[in-house]
Amino acid sequence: MAARGGFHPVPGDRVPDFADGAPVATVVLLGWTGGRQWSAFSASSEAIDGQSHPLDRWSRRLIDSAAAALGAMALYPFGGPPHHDFQSWALRSEPVTRSPIGLLIHPQWGLWHAYRGALGFRRRLTLTQVENRPSPCKICTDRPCLSSCPVAAFSEQGYDVAACSRYLTEPAGATCLARSCAARRACPIRPKEPYSPAQSAFHMQAFMRARRDG
Repeated sequence: MAARGGFHPVPGDRVPDFADGAPVATVVLLGWTGGRQWSAFSASSEAIDGQSHPLDRWSRRLIDSAAAALGAMALYPFGGPPHHDFQSWALRSEPVTRSPIGLLIHPQWGLWHAYRGALGFRRRLTLTQVENRPSPCKICTDRPCLSSCPVAAFSEQGYDVAACSRYLTEPAGATCLARSCAARRACPIRPKEPYSPAQSAFHMQAFMRARRDG
C-alpha cells in the first residue's frame, strides 16, 4: 500500500472524530499507484479464498492493522455509511485534478491509481506541501478520453453508466472487459508500471458485479 499524501482536516472535510470525541488532526491517504501493489494483493489469502469483496477485505486487514499499531483511525471509501468523500480528500492531499471523464488524474500515474483507505491521526503531522501543478488535461487538446469510448459513455455532461455496463455484456465489449476501459486506456499519461492484464480484468469484473448486485 502506498502513502498517497495527506491533509489537515477542517470541518468542511467531514472527517469523523475518534470514538472518545477527540478530533482527527491529520489524514494520510493510502492506495495503489499503477501496478506496483497488484502482486502483493494477488498473492494474498483474500485474493484466492473465493469469497466476495477480496480487495476490500485485503485493504481492511492491512489498514486496520496499521491503525492499531499507530493509534490511528482507519477510514475507507467503501462499506458506508458513512460515505467519506475520498475524491475531495485526494484533491487536498496530492497533485491530482479531475479529468474530463470524472476520474482523478495524477501527473505521474495518470488515471491508473486508486485510494484504498486512510489513516486519521490525533497529532498534527508535518506534511509535504502539495505541488501546484497544472492539470495535464488542460494541454491535452485532443481529449481522447472523451472520444474513444465505443458507446460514447463519457461526455461533458457526465458518465452514462447504463450504456457502459450494457456494452460490457456484449461480445464487442470483450476488449474493455479484459483490458480496462477504452477511455482510460486512451489517456496519454501512463505510468511506467501500468496495470497488468490480470489487474485490469479484476477491476472490470468487480465493476460488473457491482452493477449486477446493485
